[in-house]
Amino acid sequence: MSADYWDTTGGDRPARKKPRRWRDKFREAFRGVKRGVRGQSSFFVHFFFAAVVLAAAGALECKDWEWCAVVGCIGLVLTAELINTSIETLFRGLEPEARDRVYPCLDIAAGAVLVAGLTAAAVGTIIFGRKLLVLFHLIAT
Repeated sequence: MSADYWDTTGGDRPARKKPRRWRDKFREAFRGVKRGVRGQSSFFVHFFFAAVVLAAAGALECKDWEWCAVVGCIGLVLTAELINTSIETLFRGLEPEARDRVYPCLDIAAGAVLVAGLTAAAVGTIIFGRKLLVLFHLIAT
């Protein structure tokens, strides 16, 4: 590399981009969520189970900390699914030669969704298990 590459005194610097407004950042983020949700059948499964879990938490009168854990797990699973979807989208845009090299990334991303789902299921079992056992008079309170 030439010494000009490291010159920080000015020279022909590219013009700085105008900072984006927060409103634009949020608009782009919501557009990303919309694009991630559309066309992914697994999102509908996640949304269905999220609705069931939220209804169960309401019906079983969960405590505040239990609500936090339930909502946090739902967010964890949906976030993992969005990341998986973004990796799948990038993969579809690659050349066929590059796809062979990065194919394991799809498996890793799907594994992340699986781990998030299993973690959410474990937390749900811990939170709802005792409440259901008490509800059906299988254990004393």
